[in-house]
Amino acid sequence: MLISGGVSAAVLLAAVLASSEALKEGECEVCVTFLGKFYKTLQEDKVEMKSDNVEKALLKSCSAAKGKENRFCYYIGATSDAATKMINEVSKPLSYHVPVDKICEKLKKKDSQICELRYDKQVDLSSVDLKKLKVKDLKKILEEWGESCKGCAEKSDFIRKITELMPKYAPAAASSRTDL
Repeated sequence: MLISGGVSAAVLLAAVLASSEALKEGECEVCVTFLGKFYKTLQEDKVEMKSDNVEKALLKSCSAAKGKENRFCYYIGATSDAATKMINEVSKPLSYHVPVDKICEKLKKKDSQICELRYDKQVDLSSVDLKKLKVKDLKKILEEWGESCKGCAEKSDFIRKITELMPKYAPAAASSRTDL
């Protein structure tokens, strides 16, 4: 009787631990999003789902990644300057069609930094008052567009540069703004 009570307690404990390992809503945001898009492109490009093919495609995809996605690639070892190599932890499960959130759960156990990555909140350029943004945020907008502001010393210089480039990079926002 005592043994069966111990076994049931162990089963209950295992069930509780297993449920706590599942990803919560919004957790591993960059991992789930990036690997989801990557898996979708693998299917669209009809890549043969072998581990080495998936790994090559992952390295190619990571070479073009920017921002938080590039940082994710660094953590899994898919960039040239990465110190660790956990690419197999991604490519092998993807080749077996394991769900992306399950892969991210396993990656979280190996390196918790992977699930701490979050995307930056996007600024709604059609309604935001650029004068109220910090210079850091203005620089980030230009950086996202792949532009820089050489010779910009004042906040007004960054605002002027953003309003000049807005029709090119955010035409919908530029047409809806009335202060231009």
